[in-house]
Amino acid sequence: MGFEGEVRRLMRQEDLLGELVIDEADFPWLNGRFVPTPTFRGVKPWFDESLALTEAEEYERFDDSYARIAGTLSLVAPSGPVAEFLLHISDDRAWFRCSDEPFDNV
Repeated sequence: MGFEGEVRRLMRQEDLLGELVIDEADFPWLNGRFVPTPTFRGVKPWFDESLALTEAEEYERFDDSYARIAGTLSLVAPSGPVAEFLLHISDDRAWFRCSDEPFDNV
């Protein structure tokens, strides 16, 4: 679909937390290598917790946990920030879906 090689930036306000280099597209999910910056350490526990809750199928707790990520961080595509995203990070891998419109409106 033409996403391979594109880069998405994970931001906390003006701070770059890491880059996601897309190497696989199974739309709507995109997968890639995650290259963190040292500032990612501050939010890494958020991603660890949300992934553990997903794997445990504790979806209500996941929603509460992920709200912190979605409310604090942004995902920036080559065309600019996306309106909404769902991002999982484990070690040096990331998989995500995103939209230029909020998911409720898609």
